Parts: sequence; structure tokens; C-alpha cells
Amino acid sequence: MSGLFEHLADPALFATVLRVMTPLLLAALGVLISDRAGVFNIGMEGMMLVGALTGVLVSAGTGSAWLGLGAAIVLCGAVGCLMAFVINGLGANLIITGIALNLAASSATTLGLFFATGDKGMSGSLKSGVLPSVRLPVIDGIPVLGPLLSGHHILTWFALFAVPLVSLLVMRTPFGLHMRAVGVDPKAAAAAGIPVARVQMLALMLSGVFGGLAGAYLSMGYVSWFAQDMTAGRGFIAIAIEVMGMATPLGTLISAVIIAVAETLAITMQSLGLPNELMQMIPYVVPIVVLTFWASRRRRSLARIAQLSK
Repeated sequence: MSGLFEHLADPALFATVLRVMTPLLLAALGVLISDRAGVFNIGMEGMMLVGALTGVLVSAGTGSAWLGLGAAIVLCGAVGCLMAFVINGLGANLIITGIALNLAASSATTLGLFFATGDKGMSGSLKSGVLPSVRLPVIDGIPVLGPLLSGHHILTWFALFAVPLVSLLVMRTPFGLHMRAVGVDPKAAAAAGIPVARVQMLALMLSGVFGGLAGAYLSMGYVSWFAQDMTAGRGFIAIAIEVMGMATPLGTLISAVIIAVAETLAITMQSLGLPNELMQMIPYVVPIVVLTFWASRRRRSLARIAQLSK
């Protein structure tokens, strides 16, 4: 038990939480944008896989991690546009399209990895680029504050700054107004002259951009290689985070931190000799418990409102 408290008191634990949180928060913000436009992005897991492999292949081929990141963003944004075309242009079901994207991305990235390296497991033979961390010159030397605030990955900082930016986009811009109108009632929005298909395409494109960022972070920040199905369900956890956050940027941030803390504690407890299988369950059980509690409270609130209205 004393070993657990020593781990919890370590300032490096905060850095680990941020490291775990970054891809979850980026992906969850992407899901939020699509959700507000009424096209809930079930395919986030697949987009993250595409972004992760693209970042590794392009950065290894060009020698530039930034080009790898840019390629991941562009390709995943294009995947979002393709998803919008399939849904609105061809009339495909939203949920089935997202599931199909996840399955196709899992197979396509494995195949792409095999063509590039001859290995279906991981890209160890490729020299992948690594995106930099940001060190704060003045704060870096301060004993406790330095490890807490300095040395974090550049995409971690971007994810944190993206929270207010997404909030401004959704709540304070004409596009955000159109997006919310389409998400609430697409027929009424169309009657008001809002181009529903275009708004949803742009929302899914932005969702893909965030998915590309999350995937690129996994393969060029969290680690420096790509492995088959390396997202390990993070895209689905991001969906749960967005729902836990009630489709608000701040709520999504808080939910992402909660899940990241749970996953970090699971990693810490594994190092103390606790059963590995039990600890791996924690990041998946926490969203279920929180969402069940939230649904129960909401049901009771609605029941009270119904009683008062009688």
C-alpha cells in the first residue's frame, strides 16, 4: 500500500495522466463536433488508425514528423468527407457506415503496413518521425512546478487549447449556429436555408481532422511506431467520453481527465503486482458506471418533473 501512495505522490504521475488523456481528448472533441451536426461519428476508431499509420509512413518516407502529421490530418479529413458523401449522397445508414469504416480501417492499415514493411504486426523497421515536446524555459527548472507544467508533448498542449477553441466554434460562430440547428432538426434547418449536407460534411471533415491528430499522436508521440490495431478501443472510449461530457467541450475535457486518471491508476496498480486482466478493465468500466449513474439521475429528474406537471 505504501508503494501505491509513493506512486500517487510522484509529480510524474500528472505527466502520465496528460499523456494518456491526449488522444482521448482529441478524438472526443472530434466526436463532439460531428454529434452537434447530427452525424455522430461512430468511425472515430478507424480514423485514428488511418492517422496513426499515415503519420508513420509519411514521416519515415520524408524524414519529417510535421509532414507525417499534416498527411494524417489531410487524409483523415478526406475520410470524413467520404463518410459524409456515403451518408448524405448515397443514403447509407450512419451507424452502419461508421462500423464499416472501423472494420475497413483495421484491415486496410494492416495491409498497408505489410506492403510498406513486409510485417503485419508493427513498423519496427521504419524510422518514424517523433513530434516534439514543449519545454518552458523559466518553469522547467522549478523543482515541483517544472515536471508538472514543462516537457509535455506539443499535441497535449494543442488538445488543451482546442477545448476553448471548439467551444468558440460551436457556440460563437455562424458555422456553429448552423451546425447546432442541423443537429437539432435538419428539416427545419433546410427550410431556413441552411445547407444541411454541406454543414454535415464540414463537421465530419473536422471530426476526421481531430481523429487524424489523435492517431498521429499515438504513433509519433505516445510511441514512435505503428502496430496493428494500436488504438485498442480508444476511439470507442472517446465516444463514451463525449457522451459523459454531455456534448460540451468542458464536460468532454473533465470526462477525458477522469478516464485518463482511471487508466493511469490501472497502469500503476499493474506495476504493483495486481492482476493484469482486472486492471485492464478499469478504463472501460468507468464510463459504464458514470453513464449508468448519469442516466439514473436523469430518469429520476424527469420523473420528478412529470409529477410536478400533473
